[in-house]
Amino acid sequence: MLWLYYASLKSESTAFLLITVNSVGCAIETIYIALYLAYAPKQARMMTGTLLLLNFGGYCSILLLSHFLAKGSARVQLVGWICVALSVAVFAAPLSVIRMVIRTKSVEFLPFSLSFFLMLSAVTWLLYGLFLKDLYVAGPNVLGVIFGVLQMALHAIYRKGNTIAMEEEENDTSVGKLSSDIQSCNGHAFMIFIEASDKGPVATPSEV
Repeated sequence: MLWLYYASLKSESTAFLLITVNSVGCAIETIYIALYLAYAPKQARMMTGTLLLLNFGGYCSILLLSHFLAKGSARVQLVGWICVALSVAVFAAPLSVIRMVIRTKSVEFLPFSLSFFLMLSAVTWLLYGLFLKDLYVAGPNVLGVIFGVLQMALHAIYRKGNTIAMEEEENDTSVGKLSSDIQSCNGHAFMIFIEASDKGPVATPSEV
């Protein structure tokens, strides 16, 4: 929505694709959210509704502040930098997943199709921003291309490590559980032996 607002501040000749593409994106995202709210559990719906209100409140705040505090080109620059900051945050969000991929040597949580099309989108918008000489469009997509290439490299390195990594993790879990069970059994046996010793010598079959 912020990119739509930014595009509305630009001239029509340079903002056409920004408006059309982001309008379609907003429509699709609205359908996704509506489907999620229709079928999600009650607690998840409440959390999503809270996030939607926060997002809408933040958008309205930026809209009002930029309208009253800045005029002309200054308003375009202000909204442009806000869009850059949020775009960088979006591109940096998968860093936790990348760390998990490196730690587990598995790309199970990093779908190839998603990584590929995100990188393709970043490359396209980077070229479009350079063509228009719009640094607010091109700038954050440089980071998007870098992260996209990194994700493709991780897929190339760890694409055969899914099954092996998961099996090793399951084996480690099984071994740890077995070791814990053995220690628990040893502890119970030791306590029984102590209790029997306190009551006197244990009778052997010949003494019974």
